[in-house]
Amino acid sequence: MTDLYDRLQVSPRAEPDVIRAAYRALAKRLHPDSGGDSGRMVELNEAWSVLSDPIQRAVYDAKRGQPIFASVTQAASPSHPGGTVLDFGRYAGWTVDQVADNDPDYLEWLIRTPIGRRLRAEVETVLTERAVAMAALRPKPAKAGRFARR
Repeated sequence: MTDLYDRLQVSPRAEPDVIRAAYRALAKRLHPDSGGDSGRMVELNEAWSVLSDPIQRAVYDAKRGQPIFASVTQAASPSHPGGTVLDFGRYAGWTVDQVADNDPDYLEWLIRTPIGRRLRAEVETVLTERAVAMAALRPKPAKAGRFARR
């Protein structure tokens, strides 16, 4: 069996959008209705069915011995250029930074569960950074001065 990434002619570090674009371009060329080979189209569809699903891709990458979702670990936080990618639950395939942006309450709950305890230090760091950033954005109270109401 050939590598699924080779079938789609993409790097294992490719972003999901790149994989989708590669699949569509190859499907257009290889589809039997366009004069392509039906056997190659079947292989292409098998690769797409695995690599398009975040959970199946993570399992496939683990079997290959590659880091799970190496391409998805680029997060927005400058102090955490990678970030751990969750491979379970409703946010499978998301980095800790991405979850913190969208659902910080979930992370606070997660670090209290057995499966999330290993992420405690990273989650607390990310949530603290976000709290500091939010505090910096809040307007400062006006100083009582010459023009203050009395």
